[in-house]
Order: sequence, then C-alpha cells, then structure tokens
Amino acid sequence: MTAVTVRYFAAAADAAGREEELLELDGSPTVGDLRDLLLVRYGAPMERVLRSGSFLVGGRVERDPATELSERVDILPPFAGG
Repeated sequence: MTAVTVRYFAAAADAAGREEELLELDGSPTVGDLRDLLLVRYGAPMERVLRSGSFLVGGRVERDPATELSERVDILPPFAGG
C-alpha cells in the first residue's frame, strides 16, 4: 500500500467535502488510479472538477493517467483569470 496525501482546492474541496485526506492505494498508483478512486468516492461533483481540472504531482501539473503519484497530490479545479 502507498499512502498519498490528497489536497483539494476550491471546487474540488467542495466536491470532496474536505480540504485534505490521506488515501491508501495499492502498488505504485498513478494519476488514473487516483482519478478512478475519486470518481467512485465523490461521484458527479468530482467528475465535473476533474473533467477540466488537473493534478499537481511533484510540483508539476499532470493529466497523463499513467503518471505515478508522489506522496502528495493537489487536485486543482480550472481557474478563471484575467
């Protein structure tokens, strides 16, 4: 098992109902594994966030489902800016 601290920001925190949690995932988990788990846990609200949001893994924005996770992952919703 691999422990991963997942931090949620803005709409992602709303969808998860929390700002942070520690998840235990099997083997060498990937972005795709985490995405699947979050969709099962948090359903449609998280799906809307992940559809256009991103994963910050090891300080880098990642969207490739094959990317291995680091010990901390931030779930970032799309941000409006100007």
